[in-house]
Amino acid sequence: MMAGALPTPPGAVLWDLDGTLADSLAPHWVAWRETMLREFERITYEQFLQSFGKRNDLILREWLGDDITAERIQRIGDAKEARYREIIAREGLTPLPGARDWVLRLAAGGWRQAIASSAPRANIEAAMRALDFSGCFQTSVGAEDVTAGKPDPEIFLRAAAGLATAPDRSIVVEDAAAGIEAARRAGMRSIGVNAGGDLPADIAVRSLVDLPANAFRTLLGT
Repeated sequence: MMAGALPTPPGAVLWDLDGTLADSLAPHWVAWRETMLREFERITYEQFLQSFGKRNDLILREWLGDDITAERIQRIGDAKEARYREIIAREGLTPLPGARDWVLRLAAGGWRQAIASSAPRANIEAAMRALDFSGCFQTSVGAEDVTAGKPDPEIFLRAAAGLATAPDRSIVVEDAAAGIEAARRAGMRSIGVNAGGDLPADIAVRSLVDLPANAFRTLLGT
């Protein structure tokens, strides 16, 4: 390294938001349930769980059929997301176990970090305020920024580009199989976090607190 040159960052970490960084299951469920009831539609908790992490257009087509109009999708989706933001603004949002420690540790270690979420940008911004991760993330990619949802790799490729980091120097942290598959298609390493610890990722754990201290560096061979 030339004298006075800045050290090369270790790499980039691309975080999914809901279910990975934030314990947002309850406010999303309340927002969907209330919004659908105003549409005279009832959804079960099981339906909601199966939809978690997907884009609203896909969710509503699954629930209401492929003949639902684009206008109705937009109206219902906007109402649901507005209600979700109201809930977390009033009640707050809790980071999942280990999330805050890892985000702060990676930031202190010089890693670039991004949010790569299927959520609308307004939700991402509201969640970041609620979680108070100020200064830890350099960019974010939301639903409006991509044309295809996970498992398409577009969202992660855009996030890595926003951090000026190559895919092979990027690590995805996800709680869903579709996200892990999107990481694979993007040519990125992955960490899967879910209750079963059984996602098809390079490293799979039940909680971020279970990650080895050298997990991120090991994945990039540094």
